[in-house]
Amino acid sequence: MKVLVADDHALFRRGLEMVLRQEPDIQLVAEASDGAEAVARAAETLPDVVLLDVRMPKRTGIEACAAIKEVCPSAKIIMLTISDEEADLYEAIKAGAMGYLLKEISIDEVAAAIRAVHGGQSLISPSMASKLLNEFASLIKRGDARHQVPAPKLTEREMEVLRLVAKGLNNRDIAKQLFISENTVKNHVRNILEKLQLHSRMEAVVYAVREKLLEIT
Repeated sequence: MKVLVADDHALFRRGLEMVLRQEPDIQLVAEASDGAEAVARAAETLPDVVLLDVRMPKRTGIEACAAIKEVCPSAKIIMLTISDEEADLYEAIKAGAMGYLLKEISIDEVAAAIRAVHGGQSLISPSMASKLLNEFASLIKRGDARHQVPAPKLTEREMEVLRLVAKGLNNRDIAKQLFISENTVKNHVRNILEKLQLHSRMEAVVYAVREKLLEIT
């Protein structure tokens, strides 16, 4: 899979490069030191996965994320950041990110994260998932109203799966908790996304909270 790395810290990029070049299934096709360059390099190389720092000059990682999704819609984007602010997490997901990893993660774990996102999984730790839901709840309470079409009806099982996705569980853990196969979980997630006309698990959680399909306490 082709990977683009964008971060304004050269030493961090070098560290990622050293690790990723050791992975036989990962090809580092481009690097960028700011958000504008990241968008340009994405348009040139059409990467499968993009690692974006949230805080970058010229264009922020979140702005670059939205722009990259326009020039390369198939790209899966992971935000790498030192920021654990709920607002940054929320804006990143709105921009189309499928992962949000704090830079405290071991660099050796990045390759596994790339594979997971490339395979269609979203990456948010349970603690960050909690922050995500808290941010949505506060937005709803502030009356951040935007016209939405009536929510399609999900089955009881699909709602169970969606609630567990919202808690940050991956497909394997959801399968264990519901005593079903991992393939069945994947099918439920796919059906949920099709019904909601969304593209990622995290977008489904955003939609569900906004439509009050999930209860936030």
